[in-house]
Amino acid sequence: MPANKHVIGVDEAGKGDFFGPLVVAGVLCKESEEKRLLEYGVRDSKLIADNKILLIDEKLRRNFPHCVLVISPEEYNTQYQQIKNLNKLLAGAHANVIEKLVSEYGADKVILDKFGKAELVENAVAYKGIDIVLVQVEQGERHAPVAAASILARAGFIRAIDEMTQKVGMEIPKGASSLVDDAARKLVRKYGDKTLSKLVKIHFKNYHRVLSPSLFS
Repeated sequence: MPANKHVIGVDEAGKGDFFGPLVVAGVLCKESEEKRLLEYGVRDSKLIADNKILLIDEKLRRNFPHCVLVISPEEYNTQYQQIKNLNKLLAGAHANVIEKLVSEYGADKVILDKFGKAELVENAVAYKGIDIVLVQVEQGERHAPVAAASILARAGFIRAIDEMTQKVGMEIPKGASSLVDDAARKLVRKYGDKTLSKLVKIHFKNYHRVLSPSLFS
């Protein structure tokens, strides 16, 4: 493929976190610009400290076409109740990001980190009438455009958690560990259980552990 071909990398953040949104991001670049991404420090976001991610994110958003889709916990919960399948929900979100970048800038191919069956994203993209080469690979962050997208997605998630922390007046932990359960219980005591559904992904086991602890004792 000639170096002037345009590539979209897509990845997500927040999928395994009880608190906060699901964030899907896409970055568009020429293949000849991938070296520039690496010079910015782009690599798998899971290997980069949060403060560094925010700095790289700023450079990427300033210099590359991009799309960041933030699905709030309330919107996520509504979609999940309708779809009942996380991978289908993810595929739809990926397709929305791809559609926006292709419609605004055009592109020759899309690379994304493979999840579930390949046809989930293929069908979601085809449903939107987008004709583009889709490359789904395991450990997609090995490709610079996907790693860049992972950074934008993670930065969006970090900002959302920071905003949530300020809003509720207590530290909101990431992940889905017992520390997360403890924080959720504090929030329930402080604000009531109805508030929790606005902050978390309710299909996680954490939700039932917090509201029905006797079932897990």
